[in-house]
Amino acid sequence: MATNTSFDGFTLWKNLYDQTENAWRDVIQQTLEQKSFAEGLGQVQSQYLQVQSLVDNLTESYLKQMNMPSREDLSNVASLIINVDTKVDNLEDQLDQLATGGNAEAVDAVKNEVDALKRTVTKLDKKLDTVISLLNTTIEKQNEAILKVEASATNEKLAQVEPQKQPEQPKKAPTQAPNNK
Repeated sequence: MATNTSFDGFTLWKNLYDQTENAWRDVIQQTLEQKSFAEGLGQVQSQYLQVQSLVDNLTESYLKQMNMPSREDLSNVASLIINVDTKVDNLEDQLDQLATGGNAEAVDAVKNEVDALKRTVTKLDKKLDTVISLLNTTIEKQNEAILKVEASATNEKLAQVEPQKQPEQPKKAPTQAPNNK
C-alpha cells in the first residue's frame, strides 16, 4: 500500500518564511532594545542636523552673494501679492456697490484701476514663478556639487585607509656570457 504524497512547494516556502521571520524578528527586536543602537541613532541624527544647518547657512549666503531671493524673500513677496489680491477684491466689491448706485463714471474709473491692478498681479506672479524655478535649479546644482564633494571626501578617506599595494617586480638573475672553451 503506497501512500500518495505530493510535493507542496507553497507549504514548504511558507514554513521556511515563518521560521526565518521569527528568528529575524527576535534578532531585530534585541538590536533595537540595545542602548548602543539608540546612541548610534542619536549620533547619526546629530550629524545630520549639523550638516543640514551647514547646508542651510551655505545656501543662504550663496543666494545673498548671487543676489537671488531666499525662501523668506519669496514668502514675503507672496504675502505682498496676497495683500494686493485682497485689495483688488475689495475694489471689485466697491465697484459692484457703485454699479448698483448708478455712478457710471466712477464705476468705469474703478474698473480701469482694477484691471491695471490685475495686470500688475499677473506680472508679479509670472516673475515669482521665474524666480522660484531659478531658485530650484540653483538648489539642484548646489546639491549635486555637495554630493560630488562628499563622494570625493569619501574616496580620499578610503585611499588613506587602504593604501594601494604595488606588485613587486621579480628580481632578474645576472646574465653571464656563454663560456666557449
